Amino acid sequence: MKTRITEMFGMRYPIIQGGMHHVGYAELASAVSNAGGLGIITGLTQPTPEDLAREIARCHEMTDQPFGVNLTFLPSFNTPPYPEYIDAIIAGGVKAVETAGRSPEQYMPQLKAAGIKVIHKCTSVRHALKAERIGCDAVSVDGFECGGHPGEDDIPNFILLPRAAEELTIPFVASGGMADGRSLVAAMALGAEGMNMGTRFLATKDAPIHTTSNRPLSKPTNYRPS
Repeated sequence: MKTRITEMFGMRYPIIQGGMHHVGYAELASAVSNAGGLGIITGLTQPTPEDLAREIARCHEMTDQPFGVNLTFLPSFNTPPYPEYIDAIIAGGVKAVETAGRSPEQYMPQLKAAGIKVIHKCTSVRHALKAERIGCDAVSVDGFECGGHPGEDDIPNFILLPRAAEELTIPFVASGGMADGRSLVAAMALGAEGMNMGTRFLATKDAPIHTTSNRPLSKPTNYRPS
């Protein structure tokens, strides 16, 4: 498949893995990239910029395909050293960054000087237009269905995506409730040029989450067969 998103990020299919906290490690990101999508390492899951640098290096060992790093900008009493995290991304040769939370505007000069493509997650058209104005290369338009922070407008994708298509000139992907090929077809029919899929990847063997047992549940003591 070929869209502006696949051409921008150098992947075979317009599917971006969501940057999920304590899930987006090198194992999952490399698996997604090897399968033709764009895997994402979750930057702030790594305690320090040095840890992120090591995780990026691990991912390079597992894939020769493009992958990205997620950086979420959130209000905090102890703000992470974002410039140092970005330095680690640049030094690691990563050319795609997914930003989320607050506007990435103050970090755009550092990212763009390194030739990094920035895709910003937005939950409204007005935020997507702001991302376009400050120089983001693409946006992820997140409907109310998304598993992360769904914003405060409560607008679902069937309404949000066509409105984004009417207003934006940069490409965008759909996020929120994306789970399979039907989701991708629907998203592209509504104007997106790909999709950002997060929660669905939790069901893969490469996601570092607990698996369920195949053993039947033990019957309660008051169990009576019907």
